[in-house]
Amino acid sequence: MSLSHLFKPKTPATQLISSNASHKKLTRGLMSALLVIVAAGCSNNDADAINSSTDIVSDSQKASAPSVTTADSDQAVVQALQANLSASGIEENIVSAVPTEMEDIYWVTAEGLPSFFTDKSGKHIIQGQIVAIGSDEPVDISAQLVARKAKDALKAVDKKDMIIYPAKGETKSVIYSFTDADCPYCTQLHKEMDEINALGIEVRYLAWPRSEASVPKMQAIWCSEDRSAAMDQAKGGANVQAPSCNDPVIEQMALGARLGVRGTPAIFTESGQQVGGYLPAEQLAQAVGIIQ
Repeated sequence: MSLSHLFKPKTPATQLISSNASHKKLTRGLMSALLVIVAAGCSNNDADAINSSTDIVSDSQKASAPSVTTADSDQAVVQALQANLSASGIEENIVSAVPTEMEDIYWVTAEGLPSFFTDKSGKHIIQGQIVAIGSDEPVDISAQLVARKAKDALKAVDKKDMIIYPAKGETKSVIYSFTDADCPYCTQLHKEMDEINALGIEVRYLAWPRSEASVPKMQAIWCSEDRSAAMDQAKGGANVQAPSCNDPVIEQMALGARLGVRGTPAIFTESGQQVGGYLPAEQLAQAVGIIQ
């Protein structure tokens, strides 16, 4: 069996950073740039916008993936990593370091950054996939951890802070879509909203403007009295205006960054799996398991 579907091209800077291998001090900005380079890399890249999905994990992979929670975090690794980052001039808040099935390799959650791997000494940051082999199928050992993180984070978002298009009739599936009013693929997805809803899919929009110029427009949508109408107008090309309010746009952008969003639309299921990228309505229904 080919492993090519489990590996994606990676920018060298994102693969391995040694805390004691460089004489230069990394600033927080550089650290964020290194870890978010994949997440922020497709604002003007149409191919990435279509294909900004992670691999859908098969049932056998889910069964084989490690079952751990942040309660399993190794505080010694957290402290070691925090100390090594500080020694390199990087100020980041490490939340947890959870052991994986790979000996002495830990899955790290940090505030405001995508998750990454580290070793037991906390001296290295490793970003990318680690694939376990030797069983019936190769297994991306981070897949379940990534999905669980996304599931919990998305579930914690208050519904009043989202723009929701409910399913017509029975709700068969719920998806979260990080969206941008100026994204052509988001607009295409929105044009199919009636069909998506008719298939039994509830769509919950979160804000993820891909450029600084799009932020005010997204804030205006979220500050509108009728957010759904404002979203419809914006997707149709209108310049939506509204008085400023205590909107969640910046907070949702940060959430997207933590979940590894790198383009819009970025679609997640309730279970935390990222399934797209823009998908036509029927393909979306297939991706979430409604139709075969």
